[in-house]
Amino acid sequence: MKIQTLTIYPAQEVLTKITKEVLNLFKVEVVGGRALADYAQLSVVCRRLPDDAAGRVRAGVRLYAFRRDGTQEIYEEEGGGAADEREMAAFHRILKLGLYHIFRRHFGMPQAPWGILHGVRPTKIVHRWIAGGLDEAAIIERLQRDYACSREKAELIVPMAFRQLPFLRTSSEKTVSIYVGIPFCLTRCLYCSFPANILPGEAQLRVFMEVFRKDLAAAQAAVRRYGFTVQNIYVGGGTPTSLPDKFFAEMLHLVYNAFYGPACGEFTVEAGRPDSMSAAKIETMRALGVTRVSVNPQSMQEKTLVRIGRRHTPAQVVEMFRALRAAGIPHINMDLILGLPGETAADVEDTMRQVVALAPDDITLHALALKRGSRLKLMMEEQHVELPDDAETRRMSETALRYVHAAGMRPYYLYRQGYMSGDLENIGCCRPGAEGMYNIQIMEEHQTILGIGGAATTKVVDFRRHRMKSAFNAKDLTTYLRDIDHYIEKRALLLEEAYGE
Repeated sequence: MKIQTLTIYPAQEVLTKITKEVLNLFKVEVVGGRALADYAQLSVVCRRLPDDAAGRVRAGVRLYAFRRDGTQEIYEEEGGGAADEREMAAFHRILKLGLYHIFRRHFGMPQAPWGILHGVRPTKIVHRWIAGGLDEAAIIERLQRDYACSREKAELIVPMAFRQLPFLRTSSEKTVSIYVGIPFCLTRCLYCSFPANILPGEAQLRVFMEVFRKDLAAAQAAVRRYGFTVQNIYVGGGTPTSLPDKFFAEMLHLVYNAFYGPACGEFTVEAGRPDSMSAAKIETMRALGVTRVSVNPQSMQEKTLVRIGRRHTPAQVVEMFRALRAAGIPHINMDLILGLPGETAADVEDTMRQVVALAPDDITLHALALKRGSRLKLMMEEQHVELPDDAETRRMSETALRYVHAAGMRPYYLYRQGYMSGDLENIGCCRPGAEGMYNIQIMEEHQTILGIGGAATTKVVDFRRHRMKSAFNAKDLTTYLRDIDHYIEKRALLLEEAYGE
């Protein structure tokens, strides 16, 4: 659907954001040119109505659709808030839901799998309702009613949230996790928008390691000062194993010596791709007690690996996996991407067949997200790159989940991003007992995460004020190296605010 102009009243930033989220959901484009538009103008009018007898918020949204011939259509939806909703949150939800229903009922738009749930972490609202005493059936019903969420997605995240509860309870105010960002890769994949730099020479790596030591020492001092217990260590990036063997060993020893202790239940390294792995790195991880390694083929289709710029074959992925198993790494995750250019559901089925045959402990299914910083996005703007449509991507997801369930795995964490193929999600599935603790903690934001290294994020949960604040290290390597004192200070100030006397 294409429109020439869009107006929103009142012209408030939050109402504009809500409206555009719904338009993006249904791929409604503002094209400007009259010849291209289906409608000359859409006008959205948002109204606060008198509260109901119980004092609950009521609101309405009216849509004026002006045709190109001068005629108009008027559609309206009204609704009320819930007793446990904050006033403005209820007002905005009602407006968004009303606009969603107008497009569904009067313009014939297909149901969005997640309805109007727009955030990165849809399980957070489920946890809030669990804390309020709602049971599984009531939450599933409410997600469908209040957020137009499909029953399929509601039945996905609600049992997942209940499964997370025992893991979230293992964390207290002084329990933290450590995230280590190693912002290097051997090459940049076609779809990638992650903050990663092509691996530099030895001189630049030595500078990075000096700055990294300073960053790590400051975080280690904070752990001691506030009496933190480190529950999880996660080494990500980039691709940490892209570091040459001696630098990788140096980095991992530093991390181990600073943070590993008897309370540390999970020590993860993102190994990524086989062309970054070596026998020496596997031995370093084994010797230092790494418990979880992530192997990320993204696809087991050789044509796809070539297309997206991965310099390895499916056979090398298998070889890497088996080498890690032979070394005694107890937990291996595999990441896959659904919606890659040129792939079909049949390709995903073949990939899943190969991956499941290896018997990984968990599988993370990512839906392709087209982000501004990726080469794929830039290529699509310059030339035609065939991507699966939403329907095909959803068939891919159904196929992948069928294999995951047949392997005895169940979903245990989930998050969403903007511009995801098929309006899907990133979902982690595992065999019983193989849940990735760090993944649960960072997604549900129940725990402070100390970020160290390039592009790392620190998330400080302030239990006294019931809020969370973040501090971000620079994505750009030069800036991180130059301004490390600034980033250390930002992290320190957040910790002092939340944990200081």
